[in-house]
Amino acid sequence: MTHSPAEALRAANRRGVLAMAAGMACFVSNDALVKFVSQSLPAAQLIFIRGAFATVLLLAIAHALGATRHLRSLADRKVLLRAGLDAFATMTYLTSLFHLPIGNATAINMATPLFITLFAVIAFRERVGASRWLAIATGFVGVLLIVQPSGEAFNAYALLCLGGTLLHAGRDLTTRVIDRSIPSILVTVSTAVAVTLLSGAIAAFQEWKPVDAGQYALLAAASVFLGGGYFLLTVAMRGGEMSLIAPFRYTGLLFALLLGFLVWGDVPNGLAWAGIALLVVAGLYVLHGERRPRAALDPIAD
Repeated sequence: MTHSPAEALRAANRRGVLAMAAGMACFVSNDALVKFVSQSLPAAQLIFIRGAFATVLLLAIAHALGATRHLRSLADRKVLLRAGLDAFATMTYLTSLFHLPIGNATAINMATPLFITLFAVIAFRERVGASRWLAIATGFVGVLLIVQPSGEAFNAYALLCLGGTLLHAGRDLTTRVIDRSIPSILVTVSTAVAVTLLSGAIAAFQEWKPVDAGQYALLAAASVFLGGGYFLLTVAMRGGEMSLIAPFRYTGLLFALLLGFLVWGDVPNGLAWAGIALLVVAGLYVLHGERRPRAALDPIAD
């Protein structure tokens, strides 16, 4: 049974949205575990250990899927570029995070969908109407209401964080142009290897602290979520409309709020609840627009 291009695009968008939301849930779970371990281990050291676990796990999965027959594709220039962008984005963001309130860093990082949409328009000629831009901007306002960054805390590290956000957007743009014949699991492996190597190089110049069994167990668990997040993000950005899928990064903030409530008993204040409502409304609006006939989703009318 053949599907029209419009039906195929809708299917790709659905897969992308689901993969993005699931990927964000994985990243939030990873962040929670890493945050706990970071209280006793230097950042570069724990990122290296976690990355080593993730690399071994992903290579095992790739082998089970038969993808290791294509290991030479890891030397593809676009795969290497994506891996490099991801590694530097990770280290840049974490460096800024250590010098910024988490709310400020989160708010800056959550601007990624705006940059991705802009890049999609410029590089891929995606046609984004005013209503989708409005939905993305509404979601970002929701992010600001939830994290409530403090103006006095913005400094030079905020610019570094913005640089990391641009690198993340560039990574996703590069994901889009990687040859479709290269398995997504190998693209994921390349990212894990790059982050591990870069963090290992930094850790080599820092004091290495002893690691106990409990810390290893937590980092091994984090690596499972990290590997899942890497893979799902790759899948999300390899099909469908980037400008539609990217805003569902905001779901990560909702997962973080839920986890904060369940684990730490954190309850959002009034502004945060308003932000949550805006995020939900923006997401539902984007999905509603996707269900309309493609003619109605023409770039002029969105």
